[in-house]
Amino acid sequence: MKKKIGKANGMAVKVAMISLGCSKNLVDTEIMLGLLSAAGYEITASAAGADAVVINTCGFITPAKEEAISAILETARLKEGGRLKALLVAGCLAQRYADDLLAEIPEIDGVMGTGEIGNVVPLLEKAIAGQRPRAVGSPEFEYSRVMPRTLTTPAHWAYVKIAEGCSNRCAYCAIPDIRGGYRSRPLEVLEAEVDLLVKRGVREIILVAQDTTAYGIDLYGRPLLADLLKRLAAKGPSWIRVMYCYPTGFNPDLIGVIIREENICRYVDLPLQHINDGVLRKMNRRGTSLEIRRLIAGLRDAIPGLTLRTTFMVGFPGEGEAEFEELYRFVQETRFERMGVFKFSPEEGTPASLMAGTVSEEVKEERYHRLMALQREISLSHNRGRIDTLVRVLVDGKRPGRGNLYYGRTEGDAPEVDGTVLFSAGTGAAAAGEFVTVRVTGAFDYGLRGVLDG
Repeated sequence: MKKKIGKANGMAVKVAMISLGCSKNLVDTEIMLGLLSAAGYEITASAAGADAVVINTCGFITPAKEEAISAILETARLKEGGRLKALLVAGCLAQRYADDLLAEIPEIDGVMGTGEIGNVVPLLEKAIAGQRPRAVGSPEFEYSRVMPRTLTTPAHWAYVKIAEGCSNRCAYCAIPDIRGGYRSRPLEVLEAEVDLLVKRGVREIILVAQDTTAYGIDLYGRPLLADLLKRLAAKGPSWIRVMYCYPTGFNPDLIGVIIREENICRYVDLPLQHINDGVLRKMNRRGTSLEIRRLIAGLRDAIPGLTLRTTFMVGFPGEGEAEFEELYRFVQETRFERMGVFKFSPEEGTPASLMAGTVSEEVKEERYHRLMALQREISLSHNRGRIDTLVRVLVDGKRPGRGNLYYGRTEGDAPEVDGTVLFSAGTGAAAAGEFVTVRVTGAFDYGLRGVLDG
């Protein structure tokens, strides 16, 4: 008689999942957890107490690869205690370096690429049985239906992936090779998924993709992010937040729906990467410096109370001091409410890895710190300007051991990447997932301090 999936000697097999990298990867992790749970596996948060561990890796840039290898080696040491029977490595690193991983880390019991998310149950079964599966084929995971999913985020907010892969082919990025070409998920599937999440009590829906503004082009022949937002807003979440917008993808319809729909956050995440035209061309980024400046001015003029987040790369090949100074002045003048910076990392197989004009690590580091120091001053100035105002806050939780001190986020703060609002409630109370009004009494570099109003 065949053994029941997820069982060993009549007992549920305990599985731990380690998720690395971005929010898109986290959605894959949650799908795998949902599939494993549905198959009878017992999910545990502790790798030390698990019979099997699945590590969903990131392989986007060198630091992410190093983090993934470190996590694999650390988990592999658990086998010495005799409890851990199977270590399955999934995700981007497995897609890119499956053979190297299997050859160099014998403790790995199987690898599965980015296209195999839906097959995690049979692949883990094989790994537990000692078959050491190597499931790495097409990177294009088929995600055109609502799948079982176990949320790992707090119960009141969740990511929703609206598309898989990318077709932009930025010169520094290996994502199209790791994840495949851009594939939008059907409108009705996304509506059904958001409807289920809202019914489960999720208050904030965060839309993610490699390029959210490209949504619909491949599937419907035209960009449909504005249509999607309108449909999802009707499902009733308190907030809908859109991340990873490509600058040239913004159009009047998209701006209009952000203005009209009250539950769409006045928050635009617009990764620009650079502002110098020469660097942008070498990066193979669409749009010019002038077009970017006009877009930002147009967004701020059209959307009252807009919070604008961006990301820049320093040290791209050919970025001299003049190009960096142009970027620095642009940040100084534009005064982004939210901004992140990362250092160029030459990724194997990308055009940028072969480009001349390499910038030294010392110079990259110096430029990174200069830009972040500038943004810290700008952010603190923005936050000080909010003292003595009232802000609507989505409560994320209570600080343990700190009396009635809670933390949450405003409409202008995405979880995991932006700041928080710390507030005291006096003799009152606030529950995670609840909206409250906070009077701002102080400012941090990247956050606010306040008291519960009323």
